[in-house]
Amino acid sequence: GAAVLFAATGSGFIICQYDPFVSFFRRSGSVNMLAIGKIRSGLDDAHRITYWDYQVYCAGNRGTEMFYKIPHYRTRTFGGWFGGPGLHPFEVGAWRAPGNNTNSFARESQIDAMAAAAGMDALEFRLLNLKEPRMRKVLEKAAEAFGWSSAKLPDGRGRGVACGLDAGAYVALMAEVEVNRESGEVKASRILCAQDMGQVINPEGARMQMEGCMMMGLGYALSEEIHFKNDRLEEDNFDAYQLPRFSIMPKLETVLVENNALPPQGGGEPAIINMGAVLANAVFNAIGVRLNRLPMTPERIRQALAK
Repeated sequence: GAAVLFAATGSGFIICQYDPFVSFFRRSGSVNMLAIGKIRSGLDDAHRITYWDYQVYCAGNRGTEMFYKIPHYRTRTFGGWFGGPGLHPFEVGAWRAPGNNTNSFARESQIDAMAAAAGMDALEFRLLNLKEPRMRKVLEKAAEAFGWSSAKLPDGRGRGVACGLDAGAYVALMAEVEVNRESGEVKASRILCAQDMGQVINPEGARMQMEGCMMMGLGYALSEEIHFKNDRLEEDNFDAYQLPRFSIMPKLETVLVENNALPPQGGGEPAIINMGAVLANAVFNAIGVRLNRLPMTPERIRQALAK
């Protein structure tokens, strides 16, 4: 078959085969865990974070490293991302950067809320409170490439920012979205990721992984929701489980931050960990409501606006 296709087209190609027996959608398959994070935090009069108390259930400690300067903080984890016997009524399994998506979503959502409470720009607030030079450089490179501005966009449009650490790589994401107040639909128009992953052996391959993370992250942030009835998965095909499609893809941009003094670090997962937070923060900037639950479906957007 491959030889026939090559003879007909005269070009190379990649064959992708869908196997229903090993896919996510099989009724006996495993899914990502349900996790909950709780944060209490405080600021001083200079808008510096002084207090941070984070509790997370069923996500583990991946991504909980603190790169903000906080004199009094603690993190308590209860159960790993796999949960434990009897915790879930169904089987859970590894999902890209297991647990870190939850921890980064919780942290960067809270940081954004603190910036808003302080009356500060989200980028400015992060730069004020960062302690990690690598993260500062990554965030500054992202802001430069994105053209970050604190100027308010027209109603219904907003910008978001989020930072994270995974597999030895530092990432900063920025996004611009448009929210339809009537339908609740969120449309991302542009997403940029800056990443310091140490020495980059294959820049093009690294960029492809970053773009893939952003594309995949759109799903868990906006549409990929599952329901169970009598311990059975109801979304068992693509008509019910809404994966990101080409029609909703925003402009994706990548920035590789040079750091040749450091051996190669992770590159296949870091860019996905902040997708939930960067889009949620952009939604808040657009319509003034903060969503602390993913995915941010149109129904949840409408419910938040109605409160």
